[in-house]
Parts: sequence; structure tokens; C-alpha cells
Amino acid sequence: MSAADPVLSLLRPEILALAPYSSARKESSGGRIWLDANENPLTPSAGKPLLNRYPEPQPAELIAPLAAYYAVAENNILVTRGSDEGIDLLLRAFCRAGQDAILITPPTYGMYAVSAAIQNARVVTVPLLAEKNFSLDPSAVLAALTPSVKLVFLCSPNNPTGALLARDAVVRLVQALLGKAIVVVDEAYLEFAGSPSLTQELVGNPNLVVLRTLSKAFGLAGIRCGVTIASPALISVLQKIIAPYPVPTPVLQAALVAMTAEGLTAARRSVQSLIDERIRVAARLATLPCVRRLQPSDSNFILFEVTDSARVMAATRAVGVVLRDRSRDYGLTNCVRMTIGTPEENNAALEVIARV
Repeated sequence: MSAADPVLSLLRPEILALAPYSSARKESSGGRIWLDANENPLTPSAGKPLLNRYPEPQPAELIAPLAAYYAVAENNILVTRGSDEGIDLLLRAFCRAGQDAILITPPTYGMYAVSAAIQNARVVTVPLLAEKNFSLDPSAVLAALTPSVKLVFLCSPNNPTGALLARDAVVRLVQALLGKAIVVVDEAYLEFAGSPSLTQELVGNPNLVVLRTLSKAFGLAGIRCGVTIASPALISVLQKIIAPYPVPTPVLQAALVAMTAEGLTAARRSVQSLIDERIRVAARLATLPCVRRLQPSDSNFILFEVTDSARVMAATRAVGVVLRDRSRDYGLTNCVRMTIGTPEENNAALEVIARV
């Protein structure tokens, strides 16, 4: 790897030079008798084979179907403990504590700023254009960029507003920032948008990183399985700093089921059902007296402005319905976010909101 590379040159020098930890499973695989990793052979987990053994760090049996699903090469993929670990890895790889910065576009997902704070990286903010349905302003991003900004985080579909960012605007930004910054596009909710992934733009854009997850469309939030998709060179660097064994055996088993033909069909049906329900719920919300405005949604939730978010939150909590008050986010005064649940759950929430 050459530091003259437009991506690798942005890395922390000590990360580029790092000799990674070599785990037992990295050093050897296969074999008949395993006496290399100080595992307990007398497992109390009867009927649960291999839980006493360390798993493969990046299991090929999962990487292959993930690569097929995301339409990328296998060496473009790193499996992580949810997308949040991908965010954290990128911060640690590119940002020197007390020196470097990230750029975010509020209102946006909160973990970008939290991970930056943990790394003691500064956060530069360029708000989305509220008057244009919270669209991206590439010119403002470029104007705010300084040499210290190493990562630009974009969430599309955006959380908490719910809408896709314009693809051409994102691509222009990626191309303009080659050699200057990494653009990280968080596509956690993309399946609900029905739009192609920006992974199609990886070729020729080595400074593009795409984050995906099995939490949303596949309904597997509990297993914490995320995917970081990037150039092979960058994936190799992230593999050096990720903690050993990020894919526990139960996670692997659940993810493999999700990647079967039956699992993919079930996920597609689930996504379509939630989209249909999102449309129904949005239509009903638009008729309620306390609802002022709905944000267009390409995700599995709806953000809407009400006359008094505190009253809505108090009323729903009183009957055990939990929504998310986003009023403290930039440009979202009196805004509430509602995840699309089952029809019965949604109806219960709508009944309460209708009485506020």
C-alpha cells in the first residue's frame, strides 16, 4: 500500500504502519485437533456445536452471499458489529485525536458525532436545506471543508428525516473530494427506498464508503450485523484495526439464514408490507388536527411536525406507546418520529395522536 494513494494518504500514519494482532483463527484454519487458541474443549453448551470455539474473523461462507446481495466483490466487504462499528473503525483509522475532524449534515444520525467525540475529533456541521425537504448542499459542504476534515458522513435515506439524498449531488461530492476526504454514505434504510445503492459508484471512486446493515430490512437488529463496503485497499486497513472475532457464531448462523433464497424473499415481502403500511399511516397522520406537516419518507419511519411535541409524547407514553421526540435536532422543532410497526401497533398510536 502506498501512502501516495488518494485514500491511504489520508490515513493516520501509525495506522498505515500498524502490524495487526494475529489471532489463532487468522493464523490457521481447518485441522482436526485444535490446541492453538486456549479454548475449553469441555463445553457446557450441549447441543450447541462450536460455541466453545472462536469463530472465523471474516467468515467466507457469509462474505460470499453478502457480496452477491450488495452486488460488490468479496474483497469490498468487512462484516462488523452493526454499522456503528464501521463508523467507529473509520474514525479511528483516519482521525488523529485533537487534530482531525469529520463533517456531518444535521439533522442526521447521532452516532457520527458521538464516535467523533470518543476519538476527540472535531465536528464540522453543514446543515441540510430545511426549506428544500432537507436536501444536501454540496457547495456548502465543499466551502466548509478544511484539510483537517478527513471524513464526510451522509445518511441516505436520512435519519431522522426519512428522505433519500439526491444521488447526483452525493456522487459530485465524492468526486470533488478525491484525495481530500472520505465520503461515508450510510444506507441503513435503503431497501425501503426502492433505489439503487451507491455501491454502484465504488469503481473509480476509491474515497467512497457505504455502510449497510441487516437490522432494518431483515429485522435482525438483535444480532448486530453490519457491513462496511469500500475499496479493497481500505478494507484491508480496517481489517487491521477491527477487534478480533466480530462475527459470533450465533450471529453468523442467523445472518446465513437471512441470506438464503427463502430469507431474501421474506425480507422483500417484509419491506413491501412496511412500505404499504407507511403509505397508509402517512395518509392518516395528514388528517389529524395536531399534525402540521409530514416529511416525505423513503424509510421505515415517518417524521412529522405537530403543534406541541411534548403533549404528543406525554399522551402516547401514558398508554405505553413509545415514539421518538426529535425536537432537539436541528430544524426539527416539535417534530416526532414514528417507526412503522404492525397495523395494530400503528392504529394504537394513531388513535392517541388523534386525541391530542
